[in-house]
Amino acid sequence: MRRHTTRSPAVVRNLGILAHVDAGKTTLTERVLYATGATYKRGEVHDGTTVTDFDAQERDRGITIFAAAVSCEWAGHRINLIDTPGHVDFSDEVERSLRVLDGAVAVFDGVAGVEPQSESVWRRADRHGVPRVAFVNKLDRAGADLDTAVASIRDRLRVTPLVAQLPIGREHAFTGVVDLPRMRALTWDRDVLREGPVPDDLLDEARRRRRLLEEAVAELHPGALEEFCARPEISAGTLQTALRDLTRSGDGVVVLCGSAYRNRGVEPLLDAVVAYLPSPLDVPPVRGTHAGAEQERAADPEAPLAALAFKVSSTATGRLTFLRLYAGTLRKGDTVLDAGAERTERVARILRVQADRHTEVDRAVAGDIVAVAGPKAARPGATLCAREAPLLLEPPSATEPVVSVAVEPRRSTDAGRLSSALARLTDEDPSLSVRTDPETGQTLLSGLGELHLEVAVEKVRREHGMAVAVGRPRVALRETVVRGVSGLLYRHVKQDGGAGQFAHVVLDVEPGTGFAFESAVTGGRVPREYVRAVAAGCRDALAEGPLGGHPVTGLRVTLTDGATHVKDSSETAFRAAGRLGLREALRSCVMALLEPVVEVTVTVPEEAAGGVLGDLAARRGRISGTAAKAGTVVATATVPLAEVFGYATHLRSRTQGRGTFTTRAAGYARIP
Repeated sequence: MRRHTTRSPAVVRNLGILAHVDAGKTTLTERVLYATGATYKRGEVHDGTTVTDFDAQERDRGITIFAAAVSCEWAGHRINLIDTPGHVDFSDEVERSLRVLDGAVAVFDGVAGVEPQSESVWRRADRHGVPRVAFVNKLDRAGADLDTAVASIRDRLRVTPLVAQLPIGREHAFTGVVDLPRMRALTWDRDVLREGPVPDDLLDEARRRRRLLEEAVAELHPGALEEFCARPEISAGTLQTALRDLTRSGDGVVVLCGSAYRNRGVEPLLDAVVAYLPSPLDVPPVRGTHAGAEQERAADPEAPLAALAFKVSSTATGRLTFLRLYAGTLRKGDTVLDAGAERTERVARILRVQADRHTEVDRAVAGDIVAVAGPKAARPGATLCAREAPLLLEPPSATEPVVSVAVEPRRSTDAGRLSSALARLTDEDPSLSVRTDPETGQTLLSGLGELHLEVAVEKVRREHGMAVAVGRPRVALRETVVRGVSGLLYRHVKQDGGAGQFAHVVLDVEPGTGFAFESAVTGGRVPREYVRAVAAGCRDALAEGPLGGHPVTGLRVTLTDGATHVKDSSETAFRAAGRLGLREALRSCVMALLEPVVEVTVTVPEEAAGGVLGDLAARRGRISGTAAKAGTVVATATVPLAEVFGYATHLRSRTQGRGTFTTRAAGYARIP
């Protein structure tokens, strides 16, 4: 079926659902689709019937692995919604989604509050400047408490929560909420929303909480402050305007609550999405570059096309490229420019996406999120734009892989098929990489964690019907400078007939953060273009360190002197001098190995806490904090990633299956 309808960017909301694993993101997404009439039956994670978790592995494992896009309609607005993974191993899916979103709903567990991955995705949203509303979920569970969850939001995320609802009932007796701005009770009876006056037994508490909301808003919003000082209370209209402004500026976060599983709180959340989160017209124009100059392009359907590819998916019917249109109009049959690769691609079909189902449309306009069939080589992060008005948008950053496994086909005749399958994997997921080990000749697949690699290998097995052998996971080590050298002179002189190469450089190397290069050359002894070539050569040298050929980080290089030749000096010669000179300098430095570490948060019964903490210490973990909570102990430790492999099985056996843990990347640490 083909539809021709398009919407003005003003009535579009592009938002994501962000949260820690098991906070209820996918269940909330299913309830949103049901409430908006996009589906006629509620999908359940535990039954494997969800719309967005449509991949066989997602249904088998009961977790979201791949970001899934869906569209629905609410109050005359189109909501393009992306359900993102909660597991740390798939954080790059979240990163690519955040790059194209205008707003987000952050979901928190009403019992656990802010959890490690909640905090991680919140910081990512901060970096992208994505406005959010918070939804405290699972208030029907034993031990759930809105105030405790809000306190964790305030303390751990360092934001000002603006609590706009009061729960009616606690735990299993949770039946609805009081809408504080309008002072109305919203209750659900057999999934039917009923609106009425605030119950008498909650009236005083509701008035007190509305006053607290007014005071918090007045402190942050000048218009609300003026009305607050002039009148006894802030009107509902002014309060809604202030909440919208504070949400979009990031000065405050509206907090709503409910139970997605029991279908309570979904409709008010949708109203908040429409009222408070920005449309494509409310966010600043997208910025890109062309010919070295920066340009802006507004969300105008009449402007030249500018779209960012944020996801690539291979389906039974072909390759789909998911796009966010920032400007212009894209029509079926258009030929567009891949600005980064400088090649053209033809758009054969434009699809409105409903997870694994699609509806074909004739065009898409600025503000839309759609999938297109036709582009054969566009990768995630590619800019597709009008050929007559090129523009290159900044791509989402990709996280460096930290874990590798050796993969090989069990049948030698499948070697070619495995290579093409792995190439397709890395095409879809830039956080995966494939390389050949120069010492062993093995094919190494690298990713962000053990689960990430498990899912990738299983995808090869299922989709290609191939038996694959997998080696033990290995972590990606780094090398760093502990004590540097000064005044290292390197002469690069090469004469082999014809034009020669001549470059002299003097380098100082010292410990630093990441990689930094600067020039302290005076008197023009090394021209500026040669200084840039030396810096590029030094970056080339970072690929392999002297200890074991691992990448080098944590150093500062200073070019202090050099010499040139009238005829034989060139950028090529100075780049070679920078590369070879830094390699020689690193061999003279005192070097150390770094290994990736993760922050592990373990939740175990009190009686098992001692043994679990001892086990973490035996794994070279550094305990950073413990807290007792309702018969359990929550411990946080920084542990080398290599020591976490297989920890899930080990923890279950130590705690009779009652212990759980989560991880998030914490950088690199020196190996003792």
